[in-house]
Amino acid sequence: MGIVRIEDAQRLASEADLDLVEVAPRSKPPVCKLMDFGKWKYEAAVKARESRKNQTTTVLKEVRFRLKIDEHDYETKVGNARRFLTAGDKVKAIIQFRGREQQRPEMGVRLLRRFASDVEDLGSVESTPRQDGRHMVMVVGPLKTKAENKKQQAAEASDKDDAEKGKGESRRTRKNKERVSTEPKDAKPLSNSMADYLPDELKDL
Repeated sequence: MGIVRIEDAQRLASEADLDLVEVAPRSKPPVCKLMDFGKWKYEAAVKARESRKNQTTTVLKEVRFRLKIDEHDYETKVGNARRFLTAGDKVKAIIQFRGREQQRPEMGVRLLRRFASDVEDLGSVESTPRQDGRHMVMVVGPLKTKAENKKQQAAEASDKDDAEKGKGESRRTRKNKERVSTEPKDAKPLSNSMADYLPDELKDL
């Protein structure tokens, strides 16, 4: 509309039943816009809520090992780590050394490499094993992000629904094919002529 006096802009907003909103206060002259401010605030809140809903955050989960860990306990820890990686979270594998175990860091490296090998189909090593005092740490990151996992799960759910629909249609088609006709086999086709339904003795008249 160009440059107008503030009084004229307020009058135009009042006539249009809209709000006069200042959108660029630092420009010279300031820029204003006629809009429904309440509707704009509502739409902005909806967009922010949708953005938060679709936002995914990667969490760093911890899995702790002992150098002389039992095989069953090790398998349990690996199972937990696989579940974390499948969900799209990172895994921080920690080995706790006790006493003279600190003098055998190569055993910790061997254990962490075994762990990395057992989860390599779901994650890759982001931080190689390093010793920090009584602890040795290694970080494994997921191969798929949480967003990719959500897309994959949604696609799998959609394919499952399509498959169920396909089964329902094939079952209905099969029932229609198996339906037995109730008409007698020797039934004659209907005729449009009334003479065909007269007795034989009346047909010659």
